[in-house]
Amino acid sequence: MTRRYLVVYENGPNNMSGFAPDVPGCAGTGHTLDEVRLNLREALEFHLEGLVEDHQQLPIATTRS
Repeated sequence: MTRRYLVVYENGPNNMSGFAPDVPGCAGTGHTLDEVRLNLREALEFHLEGLVEDHQQLPIATTRS
């Protein structure tokens, strides 16, 4: 099953960050948007795989833009 989550990207003084509001505690950072996207994707995959392994429900995607 494929799930789609809204992702928010933010610019900081020295880097960028991204997070998915519907997946608490999961974020990624980087110096470029491409780096943030890659890091956040990896973080989300790792986080969601951990939830599955722990037999916990995956977050429901409710946030929209």
